[in-house]
Amino acid sequence: MKTLDLFNFKDKKALIRVDFNVPLDENFNVTDASRIEGAKSSIIKIIHDGGAVILMSHLGRPKGVEAIYSLQHIVSEVKKVLGLEVKFASDCVGEVAQKAVADLKMGQVLLLENLRFHPEEEKGDVEFAEQLSKLGDIYVNDAFGTAHRAHASTTIIAQFFPKAKCFGYLLAKEIESIKRVLENSQKPVTAVLGGAKVSSKIGIIENILDKVDHIIIGGGMTFTFIKALGGQIGNSLCEDDKLELALSILAQAKAKKVKIHLPIDALIADDFNNHAHTKIVEINNIPEGWMGLDAGPKTNVGFSYIIAQSKTILWNGPLGVFEMPNFAKGTIELGNAIADATDDGAFSLVGGGDSVAAVKQFGFENKVSYVSTGGGAMLEMLEGKTLPGIAAIEA
Repeated sequence: MKTLDLFNFKDKKALIRVDFNVPLDENFNVTDASRIEGAKSSIIKIIHDGGAVILMSHLGRPKGVEAIYSLQHIVSEVKKVLGLEVKFASDCVGEVAQKAVADLKMGQVLLLENLRFHPEEEKGDVEFAEQLSKLGDIYVNDAFGTAHRAHASTTIIAQFFPKAKCFGYLLAKEIESIKRVLENSQKPVTAVLGGAKVSSKIGIIENILDKVDHIIIGGGMTFTFIKALGGQIGNSLCEDDKLELALSILAQAKAKKVKIHLPIDALIADDFNNHAHTKIVEINNIPEGWMGLDAGPKTNVGFSYIIAQSKTILWNGPLGVFEMPNFAKGTIELGNAIADATDDGAFSLVGGGDSVAAVKQFGFENKVSYVSTGGGAMLEMLEGKTLPGIAAIEA
């Protein structure tokens, strides 16, 4: 893999595409710096070699230049994480950026203003990409979260560095972790797929059926399967137009000798709120007016047993509405089981927005093997798609 280790950055200016699209509170304080922390090792390697670093990123979805989306807001957090002085340029191209780069000395870090203040970034404009390319000697892509987008700074720019482009350590680790699940896995392999909709997971299920031994299905998507099998699901979430698809998935899995595990009981509620009345029932016997909001105790025991036997685990999606404390138990128990299996030597990869949020909320971040930083990018890789940002470096 073309990583930073192929280059000595002494007296070189490295142009790094990072993903510093971090959450901010109403006072513009960074509330989760893990994406900045993820880029640290790549930046420090370049500085230690005797090079300089130019960071480019987007923040949010601005419509033109909007002060609330300025990367100026995160400069102090980047300084804090890196333990280095960080300079800021109020534009990412043009005279302002060119002067800031010209003034940059070896050992220094410069953060450019939000790439998406220019519409050419998302359009994948070649001229804009060429302007960016003139700011550095070596191009490093360390932004997994945007690797599935053919934007100017993530993909198009790479053509201007035919012999001077590479992956940063974070992006390399992401690729390696996903390949470890899909291509180099130790068996048995278990994929846990949760979340609301079967339709959003079809591509993943179809791509992993040849690579896994067990698929655990949880969350709202459970009820489309249960209804397809003739169960009563009350007012639970269900994609009625996907019932045939659910049966087809079950049939494909059976043909490939992949065991699909559905919940056997559920914690149900008479309203979608934390203080609703609740009871535990069999998953296929939910009365009208009630909805399943979490896995039940028998399910949690069964799922934990399967996880304990697994050597490779992929977790994408929670088992219940974990944002409400009363419906978080299934997700927490699954997290505990995955943490225990990891402790026993299994490799565990967690990815996808909601499961990452759950892992952070319940303190499992350092108890699993790897937590992916890219939601959409990870899903597309799991679906077997080639990501343009990765292909551009490998070309």
